[in-house]
Parts: sequence; structure tokens; C-alpha cells
Amino acid sequence: MEEDLYARVVDDFVEAANTVDPERRTTLLSRALSADVVFWNPLGRGVGREAVNDFITEVVHGHPEGPGRLIRTTDVDAPGEWARFGWRYESPTGEPILSGTDVVHLTPNGDIDQIIIFAGTLT
Repeated sequence: MEEDLYARVVDDFVEAANTVDPERRTTLLSRALSADVVFWNPLGRGVGREAVNDFITEVVHGHPEGPGRLIRTTDVDAPGEWARFGWRYESPTGEPILSGTDVVHLTPNGDIDQIIIFAGTLT
């Protein structure tokens, strides 16, 4: 049952990353993330939903090839309060640009309060 909840929350986050409508994105981020979420990404660390929103706006939607699309590529693996999932970022034409794994921590009421993005493959 936990994995279903975690998959729903992760999918809300992924949908928020793909949504260009700012109001819809805010709604999805509010459903998926705690207000004080800690967001670790390849560009640094941010705190709060606004930091996640800024990353989506600047990096995901601000890509030089145009707004890309984030796709969850694996099931959500959820041992306890932590979960991980694989993803792929595609160009507007569907070409793969980057892939990786996100690790998220969920609160008892099902909000993501920590996100760690691992972009690229380990060698």
C-alpha cells in the first residue's frame, strides 16, 4: 500500500515538472511536497516548494532546446519512508537528454520532504 501512495506522490511531482501552467504546477507541488521540502539537485540545494518551482522553470522548461519532458522510467521502490525511482529527461522532440535516479523521503502523511536528484549514470 505504501508503494501505491509513494507512486502517486512521485507522479504528482513528475506531472508538476511537465506542467507549463504555473497555477497547475503550484497545485501539484502542494499535493506532492511539504512546504519546507529540501531539494538537492545538480546545481545545488534549495529549500521550499518555490525552490523546486524555480528549478522546474529555469532548468526543465528553460532548456536550450525548449521545454522538455520528465518521464518516470521505473517503478517506485519504497523501503520504509524512503523511495527511489528512475527517470529520463527528453527534448521536445522526444530525444533522450539525461537520465538518473531520484531519492525522496516522505513524511507520515505522504508529503515529500526531501528530494535528492542523481543525474547521469554511475561509472
